[in-house]
Amino acid sequence: MAGVMETEEQARNRFQLELEFVQCLANPNYLNFLAQRGYLREKPFVNYLKYLLYWKEPEYAKFLKYPHCLHMLELLQYEHFRKELVNAQCAKFIDEQQILHWQHYSRKRTRLQQALAEQQQQQQPQAPSHSNTTSK
Repeated sequence: MAGVMETEEQARNRFQLELEFVQCLANPNYLNFLAQRGYLREKPFVNYLKYLLYWKEPEYAKFLKYPHCLHMLELLQYEHFRKELVNAQCAKFIDEQQILHWQHYSRKRTRLQQALAEQQQQQQPQAPSHSNTTSK
């Protein structure tokens, strides 16, 4: 029905559903599930994935807990990638790469936080010592 406006509650529900769905795209096993059931070959579903690219805009991306989903959403725009996801080994490889990325990211972040803490510690002014020196 053309011209029917979405209520505020309907818009909120759609936002929540699309937010949850987009974040599910970060899970390669879920992508494999979608591919094996043929969803990634269906034109309406592929069009929906294209529509969801609006999540890359900063005013929407700020709500994402799993920003890696945006990379997957981008890759899902390519037919070759969608076809490869039928293969469980492809999903397993992506899953392993994500784990390696997060391990590297976590270690790097920890090192950066430690270096920052040390730098801040060194920059703190030293309190003057309170020695009992009396002039004679």
